[in-house]
Amino acid sequence: SGERMKPARGAAPGPLPVLGLLLLGVLPGLWMVLVRRQAAAQPVLEQRPPAGPSPGRWGWGRSQAAPGLFSGGGQKTFRALLAVPTVAAGREEPGREQGSAASPLPLAAVSPVERGIFWSRELEEQVPPGFAAEEAAAWLSAARAARVASLERGGCGRGSNRLAWLSDGSRACVRYGINPEQIQGEALSYHLAGVLGMQERLPPMALALVEARGRQWEPVQEELRGSHWAEGAVVSLTRWVENLTAVVAPAPWGTEAGADRRLQPLSAGELSGLSLSQLVELVQWSDLILFDYLTANFDRIVSNLFSLQWDPWVMRRATSNLLRAPDGGLVFMDNEAGLVHGYRLLAMWDPYNEPLLRSVCVFREGTARRVAELHRRRSAAAELRRRFRAREPLWSRLGFLSERQAELLQARVDFVHRHIAHCRAQ
Repeated sequence: SGERMKPARGAAPGPLPVLGLLLLGVLPGLWMVLVRRQAAAQPVLEQRPPAGPSPGRWGWGRSQAAPGLFSGGGQKTFRALLAVPTVAAGREEPGREQGSAASPLPLAAVSPVERGIFWSRELEEQVPPGFAAEEAAAWLSAARAARVASLERGGCGRGSNRLAWLSDGSRACVRYGINPEQIQGEALSYHLAGVLGMQERLPPMALALVEARGRQWEPVQEELRGSHWAEGAVVSLTRWVENLTAVVAPAPWGTEAGADRRLQPLSAGELSGLSLSQLVELVQWSDLILFDYLTANFDRIVSNLFSLQWDPWVMRRATSNLLRAPDGGLVFMDNEAGLVHGYRLLAMWDPYNEPLLRSVCVFREGTARRVAELHRRRSAAAELRRRFRAREPLWSRLGFLSERQAELLQARVDFVHRHIAHCRAQ
């Protein structure tokens, strides 16, 4: 406030003004040095993509995303993860327990990969168990015997589907297909996952026959009239799962695909520096991509790859029909596009399905072993039929794969087997 006094003309400046001028000249340089050092110490963060689909489906809107690389919010790029270690060498990060899911896997003691192409047994033991076989069998038995107490709109996908409250207090999503092949694809995909040893990643699913005057549906006759479901239609009952959260595709399927639209193979050499939680998620993704190739399911990550041509951010948004349980386990939802519907549209979707499969070169050894057995015995369709008939009382209402579809399933098993052999040779 006030005008600054000027020294008298011709008078020599005093020591204090000279010191002030020197400080004014030095401060900008010091500031820039501090800013650059601070920026260099920060990890590289991805730009936040546009918002994904609105929450609420399958009950996942009631919780926050689980922590980790692949949750929402400021995700580190894959290259940044390789360049910037989470924990400095030789010391633990404050506040983190050694060996926790958020800390890097101690590779000196446990390697994430064995024999070049298989996830290590120690790493697989860290994968959340999902829906245990005994638990799933108990739920399926109870759901088949229970009566439907009420039907509600919303929360289960398409407008023709309903959220059912069962008489035992549990809930289920009732899926009514636009055509019967969607329910057939859902049921056969569920049991193929059992043949492959990955059924724990899919919610328990049973078939039901819509009979308005039958014991199971009698309490909801009024709701059935408003649903426009056909009498005698086959629907699927899928266990409702609470507190699921969205899943963003990890590299190389996320940021790399979005950046240059080329999928780089996931190999053992790219795993250095990843935390245990990230590796555990990759184990599950390797099964998911193999499963979606065998079923030709285009309604998950493949449809997102297709959408890259007009939406460059799509791979950084939530993945369709894939959610995460609170314990970090992935849940493979809504598989109705698999096997039947997907096999009719191979010409359209295989240009995306095949590169996606080739982008994986690390596998669960158990999955690779089952694929090898199905290849050697040429028994993919026969084992699927046997399991479907033994475990689904209403199997005959939907029928099975046609001869041509059975041949396609075996051909895709053979293709996966050759791909695994190629990875081994590399």
